[in-house]
Amino acid sequence: MSHAGVIQGSSVRILIYLLFAIQLVSMGAMEMSGPFWPVHLRGLTSSESVFSFASIAVYVGPMLGIILTSAFWGRIGDRYGHKLMMIRALAGLSLTQLGLALFSDIWVILILRFLQGAFAGYIAPAQAYGVSIEAPSRRARLFAILQISTNVGSLLGAVVGGLILDYATFFWINIIASALCAVCTVIAAVTLPDVPPVKKTPTVDKTTPARHSGNLWQGSPLLSLLGVMGILLLARMLPQTSFSLYVSSVFAVSNSVVGLCYGLLALGFILSATAWSRYFEHRGQQETLQRMTYVVIGCIALTAVAGVTRNAVVFVVAYFIWGVLLGATTPVLMALISKTADSSQQGHVLGIAQGTAQFASIAGISAGGLLSQVYGLQYTYLFVCLAYVAALIPMVALRYWPAAMQPSHAPPGD
Repeated sequence: MSHAGVIQGSSVRILIYLLFAIQLVSMGAMEMSGPFWPVHLRGLTSSESVFSFASIAVYVGPMLGIILTSAFWGRIGDRYGHKLMMIRALAGLSLTQLGLALFSDIWVILILRFLQGAFAGYIAPAQAYGVSIEAPSRRARLFAILQISTNVGSLLGAVVGGLILDYATFFWINIIASALCAVCTVIAAVTLPDVPPVKKTPTVDKTTPARHSGNLWQGSPLLSLLGVMGILLLARMLPQTSFSLYVSSVFAVSNSVVGLCYGLLALGFILSATAWSRYFEHRGQQETLQRMTYVVIGCIALTAVAGVTRNAVVFVVAYFIWGVLLGATTPVLMALISKTADSSQQGHVLGIAQGTAQFASIAGISAGGLLSQVYGLQYTYLFVCLAYVAALIPMVALRYWPAAMQPSHAPPGD
């Protein structure tokens, strides 16, 4: 069960806003350096092969660290409390950013970036803590709010990082990021109430069949939901590598227009995510997936338009509306994934989901870069459309999940 009944009403809202602020500042601190790593690494080596490897590894390293450890940290959080895992993650971010400021050896930097993902991974414990205090019916809204904070933090962090780099060195970006994460660590430790972990019990909640603590996967739609989320994220990341080259070459526009297109996708998500979560929060799994199928079909249509148009205005509008539709995907799916597990396994299942998201992002970035090299930039959005079509298959299958999943058919003694 959620502890929202213990932490009442306005107190829960205040805590959710506090989680939003902590995540916005900490994720923004990380993104201050995000766009500028290649610039920094370029000055640390004269070898083209080392630079090419490092400019990829510096981004993939943290993702790989999260993939390998997020489920483990989730289990620890389920056992000892998710607030502790949030503090551990924020402290890890602060220490690794400090290390990145102090060391200029390119291989040490890559190791620290991997360790940043492996030991810091903040998003999953923040989600699990939010689930422990929020009412189950509002989970989609919770995930939307937290993802909005990440997106806003990423946008603001990149801008602030650029301003710092205009007037100071890369060292100060990492030092300031370390200090911000340290402040977030103290705030989380002092202001967030301790929520005791939920103990596993052999009893059965007949309203949530196949979600007992004994087996997370047996008779559960978890794997299919993770597959849907992964494919949708992969589709979103396919244009990442070639985006700027595609826009500048196809439309012959300035870098500011390229940046505008990229930012509008995030802006569309930010503006729509909470509205989508309110729309879906009282709907069951089948109805949610049915309506989300239409959202994915809309994404197919919009990315097809983005791929065939040669009008920059049409492309910009399509990208913004695509961002609006994306607000209905990951937060809503994360809420469905969260509901496949009982309260004693939220850290574990959300850790798995976070690892899946990172893996899908790596796969999307890598596949997008490879496909653009092999087939050319002109087919970029054709592959995005095909990926969205592939996502429809498990979504349709989940809509007709076996009747055994219904409460009246829960296995006896489960």
